[in-house]
Amino acid sequence: MEESMEKKRESVRENTGSPEDNREPAGSGKSPVDRMKELIPVLQEAAKAYYQEDREIMSNKEYDDLYSELESLEKRTGIVLTDSPTVTVGYEAVDALPKEQHESPMLSLDKTKDREALREFIGPHRTLLSWKMDGLTIVLTYENGELQKAVTRGNGIVGEVVTNNAKVFVNLPLRISFTRRLVLRGEAVITYADFEKINETIEDVDAKYKNPRNLCSGSVRQLNNEITAKRNVRFYAFALVSAEGVDFENSREKQFLWLKCQGFETVEYRVVQADTLDEAMEYFSQAVAKNPFPSDGLVALYDDIAYGESLGSTAKFPRNAYAFKWADEQRETQLLRVEWSPSRTGLINPIAVFEPVELEGTTVERASVHNVSIVKELQLGIGDHLLVYKANMIIPQIAENLTRSGKLEIPALCPACGKETQLRKENDAEVLFCANPECPAKRIKSFALFASRDAMNIDGLSEATLEKFIARGFIRDFGDIFEIAKYKEQIIEMEGFGQKSFDNLMASLENAKETSLPRVIYSLGIPNVGLANARIICRYFDDDLDRIRTADSSEISAIESIGPVIAGNLTSYFQDEQHNRMLDHLLTHLRIVKEEKDEEQSLSGMVFVITGSLAHFENRNELKNRIEAKGGKVTGSVTGKTSFLINNDTASGSAKNKKAKELGVPIISEEEFLSRFEIEEQL
Repeated sequence: MEESMEKKRESVRENTGSPEDNREPAGSGKSPVDRMKELIPVLQEAAKAYYQEDREIMSNKEYDDLYSELESLEKRTGIVLTDSPTVTVGYEAVDALPKEQHESPMLSLDKTKDREALREFIGPHRTLLSWKMDGLTIVLTYENGELQKAVTRGNGIVGEVVTNNAKVFVNLPLRISFTRRLVLRGEAVITYADFEKINETIEDVDAKYKNPRNLCSGSVRQLNNEITAKRNVRFYAFALVSAEGVDFENSREKQFLWLKCQGFETVEYRVVQADTLDEAMEYFSQAVAKNPFPSDGLVALYDDIAYGESLGSTAKFPRNAYAFKWADEQRETQLLRVEWSPSRTGLINPIAVFEPVELEGTTVERASVHNVSIVKELQLGIGDHLLVYKANMIIPQIAENLTRSGKLEIPALCPACGKETQLRKENDAEVLFCANPECPAKRIKSFALFASRDAMNIDGLSEATLEKFIARGFIRDFGDIFEIAKYKEQIIEMEGFGQKSFDNLMASLENAKETSLPRVIYSLGIPNVGLANARIICRYFDDDLDRIRTADSSEISAIESIGPVIAGNLTSYFQDEQHNRMLDHLLTHLRIVKEEKDEEQSLSGMVFVITGSLAHFENRNELKNRIEAKGGKVTGSVTGKTSFLINNDTASGSAKNKKAKELGVPIISEEEFLSRFEIEEQL
């Protein structure tokens, strides 16, 4: 990496001319935009070294000269890229992504895996053959040379507005020289290298992203674009929808070339006809293995705009383009076992576990079989020889059972609760169900709440991990979580877990054993009993659990701010014998300590709403806990009972700000909250 950046710096130095010179940049035919893309990472690296690492990699004069050259190029071309050091993009958080209907429907592409079918589509027509990128499709609109709007594909009719997030894509121009209305489409993607880098920062195996496409989709649809900015999302244009007043001489390729001149990166393409298709296909089939970004095939698009548009479209597909999907790589392996995994709906899903094989560059050893009908259709049996592949080069599937022994037994008992299973028909498929309403697998949300930060705060016990443990019968009630060590060998052998993850989980469980009574009560998942209410109830009963368990609803509802609904839910919970047995089991593992009471209840009777990003607290929950410790209450929406809306962007036009102004609720910043109520910050 260091060597690569040094080469870039040398290249930039060699190509440096006079900053005031409007000639083509020195070097072999570089365009002004190419030179800008060359300058930006070098200037960024130099600034980072100087301001963050207290070291210099170039002199001040050299930096100033390069910076001036970049400014001159931006002024000359009218193009400013998102990552240019000459601009600062402000970060902004929103409460929700608004929906918007597309001006014209975005249809899918008809596709084939047969090269000859693709050749027949191309025929004698000049055609652009390009990557079919596997990311998130975005529609961009520019007005007066400025990025005005970015909308996701959505369902093809309606998408989500992600303009703030698009402004921090690493290679997207914020300003372009074309000042009339421009609409284009492209794919937002995250490279394999950035995908691996981001996954390495996530300790919980089950919280890691499954593939770059999922990571990209989540990154582009963030409510806070500061998170998007850290994900290195890139945009590649693949279609120009409209550019007012520009004559492209009836050529899609000229549209691509024009977009490049405006500062956009476009998908890589080759110009082909039927007789030259094989050479291009050979290039793409070799290049896909080295691609820095995910691609699940190719797209063929007629270059002749008028001809392509004259063909019209079917209800689902345009007729001027055709997608080619890569043929699936298959490997033979042997079935070791089938795991039956119960879900929160009661459905028990079969998962085939086989001898590990290499597919599309990764090791694969598991594949969902989906339902009992497919199990029977494949005639599965332990030891059978299977052909497996990755659908769309991503999802492992069984292509064929070569042995077809049909000896696999459908389980009569649910692996999570031990109760009888049922075979049912759903959508013409036979499926396996657990009918037990108290099956732990159906209560996965309650287990996830139990392990959450404000409850027992058990790191490394994500919802996905809980599902795996419950499916294998390791966990049936809350107390079982603290006895998980007896399944050490099985857990270490679980996909993606290992000794280190197990050791981390054990350490987290040990830390969680010492806790407070309000956290315990909140962790039980009693309806409407949040952490704040649990604290109020525990203070009233002086942290005496026996008194809380035996209190009647009238006594509890008499507590200030605790109404009859909460009181009824609490008493009903403790009147259930199974709930009490479960709690007794849990208590054998815990050391209950009394929470330090904040004597100064300075926020008593006040109701707060928190929105936007925070600077003085790690997150909203930290601030919420601080308010509740001072006797205040935090709700999710602004009403007439709200005392203050806390929002660092007090002037924003967000829905909550508008509502607060309508109701006369004061909007204060985090800083003002701290000083007004003399609260100590957490960070």
